[in-house]
Amino acid sequence: MICFISTRGLDFTPADDSHLPPDTPIIVVLHGLTGGSYESYVRAILSPGCVPVHQGGLGYRAVVVNFRGCAGVPVTSPQLYSAGHTDDLRQALFYISHRYPEAPLLGLSFSLGANVMTRYVAEEGERSRLKSACVLGCPWNLAANSSKLLTTYIGRHVYSKGMGRNLVNLLKRHVSTFASDHEVAKAAAVTMALTKPTIDMFDEHFTRIGGGSSPPWPFASANDYYEYSSSHNVLNKIKIPLLAINAADDPVVQDVPMDVEGNGWAIMALTPCGGHLGWFESDEVWGEIRRWIKRPVFEWLRATGEDFVRSPPRWRPLHEEGGFIKEVGIDRLGCKELEGSDIIMGTEGEAGLLAGL
Repeated sequence: MICFISTRGLDFTPADDSHLPPDTPIIVVLHGLTGGSYESYVRAILSPGCVPVHQGGLGYRAVVVNFRGCAGVPVTSPQLYSAGHTDDLRQALFYISHRYPEAPLLGLSFSLGANVMTRYVAEEGERSRLKSACVLGCPWNLAANSSKLLTTYIGRHVYSKGMGRNLVNLLKRHVSTFASDHEVAKAAAVTMALTKPTIDMFDEHFTRIGGGSSPPWPFASANDYYEYSSSHNVLNKIKIPLLAINAADDPVVQDVPMDVEGNGWAIMALTPCGGHLGWFESDEVWGEIRRWIKRPVFEWLRATGEDFVRSPPRWRPLHEEGGFIKEVGIDRLGCKELEGSDIIMGTEGEAGLLAGL
């Protein structure tokens, strides 16, 4: 059996947190498709969220888990990421929990990252290392929303092709790291040869093969990948407080599940306007705008981070084995901090239309 070592990029803020108590809540963030910690929608919440309380902020720590290949993170194994692969988040939480064992971890995620986080908390149930989760613009039913996106001219030619192009560009930056005879490299070559691919075309040619670990990857088709990776059908398995916010005028996510099947842990909110990760309003300064979504997110983070009393968590204990941090009972996963390469410059962002969606 061949084992590959993959790399994740964790961006912590504030850079100097020595003044914060060890039990200070930590906001754990997952960004959107081909995005990263530099995204404006991420910074709109984390920048004030990590400001001291006496300056109007929450006074929390935060960490953005950048997907493989995003925000300057190198790809060191024959795999990228996807809406259904949760192990990268799971291993990041191993590390964060090990580094800050007394701190409650509060999930915050956007778009594709929201789907990953929803699936993670559903898979873990009462063992979730996140105390709560707030998911914004989650795509939920991947097959339904991918199909509906293609029914309008703007949906197909602007959004779907824009996201498909960004994914191909990301793939081109990292394809040289794949061994040429590997199935993922072969899928990448076919994908990069596509002409103006929509996101469903990218998923059909690459994500179903290189978007996650085996098992369950590879999938026979993009539809099989969508069926496995969707999050609308796992809401009943969530056992921590989860707030989901979508917008009724979102051009990317048009199918939103409002029925949580009686699960009192999950709250679904649908705003009349907001687009996809927008939620803008006029600022006091003439001609400027701001994201009003920050207010309900702050209220949720403060309530679940400080007021909500959780029953003793049932997560599996962590231990070190061969320098890797692991959870007892999950031998296939482990993580360790790389020495001498912990600072990656990726703040310039990923070029391309709709890069952070």
